[in-house]
Amino acid sequence: MKPVLALVGRPNVGKSTLFNRLTKSRDAIVADYAGLTRDRHYGNAKFGKLEFIVIDTGGFEPDATDGIYKEMARQTQQAVAEADVVVFVVDARGGISAQDHDIANYLRRLGKPCLLVANKAEGMQEGMQLVEFYELGLGEVLPVSAAHGQGIRSMVDMALAPLHLPEVDEDAEPVEDGTIKLAVAGRPNVGKSTLINTWLGEERLVAFDLPGTTRDAISVPFEREGQMFELIDTAGLRRKGKVFEAIEKFSVVKTLQAIESAHVVLLLLDATQGVTDQDAHIAGYILESGRAVVLAVNKWDAVDAYQREMLQRSIETRLPFLKFAALHFISAKKRQGLGPVWGAIAQAHRAAMCKMSTPVLTRLLLEAVQFQSPQRAGMFRPKMRYAHQGGMNPPVIVIHGNSLEHVSETYKRFLEGRFRKAFSLEGTPLRIQMRTSANPYKDKDD
Repeated sequence: MKPVLALVGRPNVGKSTLFNRLTKSRDAIVADYAGLTRDRHYGNAKFGKLEFIVIDTGGFEPDATDGIYKEMARQTQQAVAEADVVVFVVDARGGISAQDHDIANYLRRLGKPCLLVANKAEGMQEGMQLVEFYELGLGEVLPVSAAHGQGIRSMVDMALAPLHLPEVDEDAEPVEDGTIKLAVAGRPNVGKSTLINTWLGEERLVAFDLPGTTRDAISVPFEREGQMFELIDTAGLRRKGKVFEAIEKFSVVKTLQAIESAHVVLLLLDATQGVTDQDAHIAGYILESGRAVVLAVNKWDAVDAYQREMLQRSIETRLPFLKFAALHFISAKKRQGLGPVWGAIAQAHRAAMCKMSTPVLTRLLLEAVQFQSPQRAGMFRPKMRYAHQGGMNPPVIVIHGNSLEHVSETYKRFLEGRFRKAFSLEGTPLRIQMRTSANPYKDKDD
């Protein structure tokens, strides 16, 4: 699973700028205003062969006792508990402060791997200006500039070094043993643990986490009708402690890691609460990761006919991007509707791993073009010549031709529908890539 880095520090030291630099995005709001970030924010980052999850946090006051600062402190403490390595960000230009000492004392007590980073160090002579930060007692100080990208690669290498991650060979083919990895994802209290206990036929404490031990999701081997499964639970039941007493049971990191490592994701919804923003966020991440997905609405026995109708409308309006996924209504507690879910899981896995031959894909493409040609864009009409498969899990179809940059999204959805129907691709995202052939006469004189 991907390692997790948490960015921690007092307000306005550049944590969100560093987050955006690492994730190559603008997801975190950045302004010259202290206290802008309040909730923790998750993103995927990749440097070379290194992939990891990074968490942006608000300004940290470990000893805050009331108001918004206490809530921000709890969010940061949760991020630190979920992280494998903490990146403590200080302001190289503003110098050390009493709040920096408080944060350093808190991190030292935890004993978790920690890297001290002095941001905003562009144009400064290394050494003299950073000497004062050594009194924090966290070892070497690494100067970086998140705004200008200086020292970021060294920071990532140093941060991940204590984890001793194995070298990843990008060209190596993954070894499949036939086991289907199934992640059960969803909000807290939707019945994920109940469902897994029902499948296993026993009451089982799926995850019993303490602060700092929330890294791994729990994997349980399971066999059904001769097919081996690896159930990945994301419930993350937390023991109540002094600091984490009111923090939710749900760990975002555990869900992201489980989705990344799975073949199929079972997204569990709560019939009594409808489709929430958190459900939509998880569904969006599943789609972004390209994982096959099955939708299951739990506690179906606990709602009346009107609630059922409203829930189905809510799914159609709030999760329209998962139309390809099978939808089932179940009761994990009463063991109702579970059989068809297994059929949908198997179908989604088959679709995700489907092999499509080039001649068949090309024939389907030409038939679709003959039925409905792509719309002309100015002087150009896209001309599609042939198609082939570019990957699995999720399936990727690569189409070659001329002027394909003018193909509309509407026409791509039309092609997707034809391919899905021909290969029974229910339950998996399908990605279509357009590759335009180079014009050999483009740079030649008339």
